[in-house]
Amino acid sequence: MRLTDLSRLRTAPVINAAEKALIVPELQQQMILYRWFTAGIMALTADQAVRSLRQLEQHQAWPAHELISGPELDGPVYLKANQQTLTARLRIEHGLGEGILISGHSNDNTEPSTTWGPLPLDFFASTP
Repeated sequence: MRLTDLSRLRTAPVINAAEKALIVPELQQQMILYRWFTAGIMALTADQAVRSLRQLEQHQAWPAHELISGPELDGPVYLKANQQTLTARLRIEHGLGEGILISGHSNDNTEPSTTWGPLPLDFFASTP
C-alpha cells in the first residue's frame, strides 16, 4: 500500500505497521511542498473525529485548532480543520466513509491543492 493507492478509496483501509512505515515518510515528503493544510475527518462519532485531529496536530507539531462547534453532536460526523484559521467545525454527515483526508495548499491561489487519504482514524496515534 502506497499513499497514492488511498486516493481511490471511499473509506480508510486497515494499514499494517509495514505499510504505515512506507506511507508516513511519503506523506511527509509531499507535505513539505505546501504552506498550509486543511484536514477533513470522517468518523462515526465526534469524539473519534476530535481525537484524530488532536493526534494529527501532535504528529505534525501544529497548534491546536479551536472547535467552533462542540463535540456533543450525536451521530456520524465530518470535521473540517483549517490550519490558516486554526479552527475546526463539526457537522453531522451521514453516508460518508471513515478516515482522515489532508489537503495541502499554497499561498498562491493559482496553485492547485492536493488531497491525501483517506488515512485510518488512528494513523497519527503515538505508537508505544
